[in-house]
Amino acid sequence: MAGALAGNLGAALEFFVHLAVVLVPLFVGGAFLVGLLQEYLPPERVERILRRHDGGTGNVVAAGIGALTPFCSCSTVPVLAGLLGAGAPLGLAFSFLLASPLVNELAVLLLIGLFGVRIAGAYVVVTFLAAVAFGIVVGRFELDDHLKDGGLLAPNGSRAATDGGTVTGCGGCECVTDPPVASHRERVGRATTGAREFFIDLLPYLLAGMALGAIVHGFVPAVLVRRIIGPENPLAVPIAAVAGAPIYVSMSAMLPVAASFAEQGVPVGTVLAFVVGSAGVSVPNLVLLNKLFDRTLLATYAGTVVATGTAVGLLFNALSL
Repeated sequence: MAGALAGNLGAALEFFVHLAVVLVPLFVGGAFLVGLLQEYLPPERVERILRRHDGGTGNVVAAGIGALTPFCSCSTVPVLAGLLGAGAPLGLAFSFLLASPLVNELAVLLLIGLFGVRIAGAYVVVTFLAAVAFGIVVGRFELDDHLKDGGLLAPNGSRAATDGGTVTGCGGCECVTDPPVASHRERVGRATTGAREFFIDLLPYLLAGMALGAIVHGFVPAVLVRRIIGPENPLAVPIAAVAGAPIYVSMSAMLPVAASFAEQGVPVGTVLAFVVGSAGVSVPNLVLLNKLFDRTLLATYAGTVVATGTAVGLLFNALSL
């Protein structure tokens, strides 16, 4: 008994060290990239760019900006509210909303570290195309009546809208959203400072994720994991697509858990379905979206994410990537 426990602890510790060596350097680099992109592509600039486009090609632009902007749900949803309040098409906003959590820089870097460039690159292409396609489909159904007006209203009762670099409706005043133009050196300096703060803030979640992944790797029998989400279960992919939502904290915490599933013999497509579902249908994200969407539109969004995760999983498993 003691020998088995020591063996499990050793396996868990070895996997934790492996994850730390792979993920921490990538996490540091990703944190700096996040800070740099926020300097050059702040939320108010995203709103102005997207408001200039309609459906179709606009969905491509929206998904591209969603992929580039390193927003979590706490900042993605307010940007989404600004877009919808300014009259942006719902389908275009959906493409942005889907791409933002699924194709962000930090997630891609961590995926490269865990699964390699080929799988990470294929993941980016497939999820990006899914964000464009589902945004176009949602736009065709004309679901605008299912938006909650209260969630799109500014404090003084007017719809949030930007005009010439200002946002009207900030308590009856005009709030300047564009910061003074800064030099590249100043922006890099601010990005470095922001990266340090971002790293410090999210490091506990990364460590918690690595610890949980190590526990799964060392103590949860591979037979049990494979029975639930292994290739023997025909429903493994959709199960994985919804399984991460109740326990999601951040992508940096969930990816080490996903890596432990892969180490236990779960097919990579099923693992990526877990990643997609946990990132898009997280409880915090749904709570924030509930301020904007009624139940029908919220269910549409959740179903779209699960469908994306399931499609990604089935495709990757079929191709044996």
